[in-house]
Amino acid sequence: MFGGFDFDVIQRSLPYLFKEGMTFTLTLTAMAMAGGIFFGTLLAMMRLSSFRLLNTPAAMYVNLMRSVPLVLVIFWFYFLVPYMGAWVIGAKQPIQVGAFWSSVITFTMFEAAYYAEIMRAGIQSVPRGQVSAGYAVGLNYWQSMGYIVLPQAFRNMLPVLLTQTIILFQDTSLVYVLSITDFLGAAAKVAQRDGRLVEMYLFVALVYFIISYSLSYLVKILQQRIAIVR
Repeated sequence: MFGGFDFDVIQRSLPYLFKEGMTFTLTLTAMAMAGGIFFGTLLAMMRLSSFRLLNTPAAMYVNLMRSVPLVLVIFWFYFLVPYMGAWVIGAKQPIQVGAFWSSVITFTMFEAAYYAEIMRAGIQSVPRGQVSAGYAVGLNYWQSMGYIVLPQAFRNMLPVLLTQTIILFQDTSLVYVLSITDFLGAAAKVAQRDGRLVEMYLFVALVYFIISYSLSYLVKILQQRIAIVR
């Protein structure tokens, strides 16, 4: 079955695949995760607010992002936002955002909606009486959230947050449509150069499977430990 399989092309390409491609993939994943959790937490707090001026825009944003395919958001931001930004600031030329920052901002915006729903569930899992206790000792809403609710919510939702990050890691392969050299993009360039599409795409699938499965197993162990502590 693998008689015509060229293992040598994979071995020759390993430095390029991991130094160039995987480095970009991991960088994008880390930056989008950090930004997504930060803005997702703010969105979750806005959605739980009793003020309509806060919860309505946050709900609209979350529902919009969760209803649109990620690849469409990538195209929309990369091709349209530079012109919209130029129109807003009155510039004659489109704003030069670049493929890298376009992908970072796009994934941060998109993942923030999913992290927001996870954080909202985590915040709601904390008993309401603890918030009332914070008010009783003189804390305001934001202080009660920051010192009492959010630390517990992060702990409760840590396995789900990490699971969403694994999904984010897999979704970063979509930047291939922008011709960015991520892990999949690097493999595609090698495959087209050497005419070895089967070998390279199978290797990419294997690497994604190993990393995602390993991380999922670690999340499962973490989830069991948190359940034991509870």
